[in-house]
Amino acid sequence: MRISVHAPATTANIGAGFDCAAVALDLWNEVVVSDGGTPDRTHLGVQAFERIDPADGLRFEFFDRIPRERGLGSSAAVIALGLVAAAHVAGRVPDPEWLLAEGATLEGHADNLAAALAGGACLTSAGRIHRVADGVPAVPIALVPEATVATAEARAALPEQVPLGDAVFTVGRAALLGAALASGTEAVFEASLDDRLHEPYRAVHAPLLAEVRQELPTGALGATISGSGPTVIVWADPDRAQECSVELSNRFPDVEVLWLSTSSKGAELVT
Repeated sequence: MRISVHAPATTANIGAGFDCAAVALDLWNEVVVSDGGTPDRTHLGVQAFERIDPADGLRFEFFDRIPRERGLGSSAAVIALGLVAAAHVAGRVPDPEWLLAEGATLEGHADNLAAALAGGACLTSAGRIHRVADGVPAVPIALVPEATVATAEARAALPEQVPLGDAVFTVGRAALLGAALASGTEAVFEASLDDRLHEPYRAVHAPLLAEVRQELPTGALGATISGSGPTVIVWADPDRAQECSVELSNRFPDVEVLWLSTSSKGAELVT
């Protein structure tokens, strides 16, 4: 027996979509599972596998391409790899909502894991995945710094309460975000890319956000912190994405600039 599964990176929160909105990105981790090995049960992917099926006698080879602790859903991708691989080994259909329920306690953030499993643009609530579109009406360009941020550290910066005005502002932007993802309307998406619930408090862990927003590059619709940061996603007009990417590379020579695309597919067998 030998199977290969790959799972995509994700960008979660997307401004006001805190803990509920995420998009799969065309950047993939992979695992090869074969007979004749001793599994490392400390590995997150193996732990995810064993939520579905025993790993006894199996060999796992993980190939990581998603930067770790940068806010691009690397842990969600690894968990998705284990879950989907186990479903196939067990001869079960890898239904995303079933696998989300199995893996949520390992990941802790259902939004990332939902998009990694289902692909496309997903809204997640109460364990349900609402896959609203294959992608978004913009091109995601990731600014990935060398620094790393632990999710727990970033969440610790969030206050227990926020001012009513900030809550009302964020609810409005979240509604626009949902409408933009469902309709694919660029202008509505552009209007949604702001937040007062989590981004102001996480900005210290993602200093690139303020730098980009101070002077948006040519063709940019807006910018958001990716997950917990420090990566920042610049959302570009599809017709001007190349121009935007070049300008970002020139402005931030010490930062890895990844011109990505959204992925309509989630974790799946590699054929």
